Amino acid sequence: MFSAVPGPIGIFDSGYGGLTIFDKIRAAMPGYDYIYLGDNARSPYGTRSFEVVYRFTKQAVETLFNEGCQLVILACNTASAKALRTIQQRDLPQWDPARRGLGVIRPTVELMDKISKSKHVGILGTTGTITSDSYSLEIKKMFPHMTVTGEACPMWVPLVENNEFDSPGADYFVRKHLEHILAADPEIDTLVLGCTHYPLLIEKIKAFLPEGITLFSQGEYVAASLTDYLRRHPEMDIRLTKQGNCRFLTTESAAKFSDAASVFLNHPVEVEQIRLVE
Repeated sequence: MFSAVPGPIGIFDSGYGGLTIFDKIRAAMPGYDYIYLGDNARSPYGTRSFEVVYRFTKQAVETLFNEGCQLVILACNTASAKALRTIQQRDLPQWDPARRGLGVIRPTVELMDKISKSKHVGILGTTGTITSDSYSLEIKKMFPHMTVTGEACPMWVPLVENNEFDSPGADYFVRKHLEHILAADPEIDTLVLGCTHYPLLIEKIKAFLPEGITLFSQGEYVAASLTDYLRRHPEMDIRLTKQGNCRFLTTESAAKFSDAASVFLNHPVEVEQIRLVE
């Protein structure tokens, strides 16, 4: 169905947030080739149903495979929570059992017991990620002694997507959700930024965060996990091209994506508009 010729690593997000993951992965593995795909025309995914998120994510993964990717990272917590398992268990075996799709939730969960001293962890995420209970279920499975509290922050992604993350208007929504989750469990000592957009709000969050609470941002840990994965799976590593190239694709306006991407990456990028596989 797809070409067996070695190809790039695909990185997918519903919008711009996955660029925070891409940036850390490329810094850790600069010699590899990458294709970043943002489904900006249909972003955000956070409030959409399981069925819709799965359908959109499947289309994006299939598009990246058609572009030659052998491995796709879902750099989107909502897609990882609502679509990854179905794609891994149902679609990949039919498409090509040798191809792989990986998410961002498991690499985060694996570190929770080591980072949290109180064993009380808070997850800040989209409505979709929080209602899926993916973090709670994964943490409870791995570390049954831990307590997990989730807080949906539906306005945080629009603040980032509209470049309002550093505005005074963001203060209200950041303070509101931090106060709410810490009131729900005062013993929380670790807060996970469970959405790839949220690192751009990190200075705002720190300003309202009490001392003694660790803020966990996923990027460098996902990058380290991917590096380790390829070390343990040389059969996948040899299927990845390594010329240091990168392409950026979006379902929205290329010019609009390029402007926004420069905020996340601190440098301009060339972008191609694309239609996803239906």
